[in-house]
Amino acid sequence: MTLPNLTTERFTPERGFRITVQIPDQNAQTVVEHVLKETPLRYGDYDSVTFKTATGVQQFRSLGSGRNTATEDVVVVPCMELSFFILDDDVLVARVVEAIYSAHPYEEPVVFVEACLRTLHIRGLDEDNPNRFWNSAPADWVPEEHR
Repeated sequence: MTLPNLTTERFTPERGFRITVQIPDQNAQTVVEHVLKETPLRYGDYDSVTFKTATGVQQFRSLGSGRNTATEDVVVVPCMELSFFILDDDVLVARVVEAIYSAHPYEEPVVFVEACLRTLHIRGLDEDNPNRFWNSAPADWVPEEHR
């Protein structure tokens, strides 16, 4: 798959990787903390930028060829997906995935590394847009410091 070459005056595209990890919710923040030791997870003017889905269901059956014995039936585990963007740097990607492996509770973590583009705003543009949170009554999600 070829990523598009985007030319625009509204945002700047940047190549990198989207990392997605399936993990029990109780272990997600530990993974984030390990990843943050390798990279600040910057996204424009922000850092520590991650996304966590609502809890879903992951299923698997152990074949018995690894550390764990074989399971006759499929095991169902409540899990969520944690995702974030990292820069296009092979050494960084390897370090981040190693950090995930060191913090993840599974023998075989489900980790996807996908090439992608992210878009970064161009500072100062569109600040009077009525859809921006600072141009209207603050929503519940707006931090107190930004009201």
